[in-house]
Amino acid sequence: MKINKALAQHYQWGAQCDGWHLVQNRELSVIHERMPATAEVNHYHHHAQQFFFVLSGTATIELNDQRIELKQHEGIEVPPNLPHQMRNDSQEDVEFLVISQPNSRGDRELL
Repeated sequence: MKINKALAQHYQWGAQCDGWHLVQNRELSVIHERMPATAEVNHYHHHAQQFFFVLSGTATIELNDQRIELKQHEGIEVPPNLPHQMRNDSQEDVEFLVISQPNSRGDRELL
C-alpha cells in the first residue's frame, strides 16, 4: 500500500514536535519527524536498533556524551543499549526519518 505524510498516522511529542508513522508493525517502525529547536530526553532501547536520517535542516545526536552533527542527507545507526539524544540546536526545523527494528514502542529507558 502506498503511504505518504498526508495518509500517515500523525502524533505530537515534546513541546512542539510532530511525527508521522509511515510504517508501524511489531518488527519495523519508520517515522518521519519534524523537530523545532528542542531536544528529546536522553534514553536507550533494550532491543531496538535505530537509524536516524536527516531529510532537511541540521540535527545533533548525542551518543554517550559525544555530539555528532548530522546535515541534510546524513544519517547514523544507533545500536541497542547505547544512550542517545536527538537535538535541534538551530533555529530552523529539522526533519528526519527514524527507523527502528524491532519497533521501539515500549522499549525505551529514560536516563
